[in-house]
Amino acid sequence: MESHKYVIGVLLMLTWAVSVSSITDCPTVTALISSCSTFITYGSPDPFPGSPCCDAITTLNLIADAPDNRPSVCRCLMGLITTYNPNATAIATLPGFCGIHLGFTIGPNTDCN
Repeated sequence: MESHKYVIGVLLMLTWAVSVSSITDCPTVTALISSCSTFITYGSPDPFPGSPCCDAITTLNLIADAPDNRPSVCRCLMGLITTYNPNATAIATLPGFCGIHLGFTIGPNTDCN
């Protein structure tokens, strides 16, 4: 029953994300990344496509798909890397584990413009 609630939540987020046409805000990005907090904090278990973490990364990718949103999402992720250092590597590996390409590399030297 709990998984059904999560699926409904993800579907609502996807619906919202697809309708977003303006620049996104960092609290939205942070909320999505929080679905991956166990991996970011402890380095395991690895996220996999279909997991709650990867569903959140997929939603993030949908948000970043709008050209106006990509730099904003990038800057928010770079802020998270700074905040969660030394776990920055875990954040950077999330798209790869989930089979997602955000259109930019998550790293400390990334230029989000």
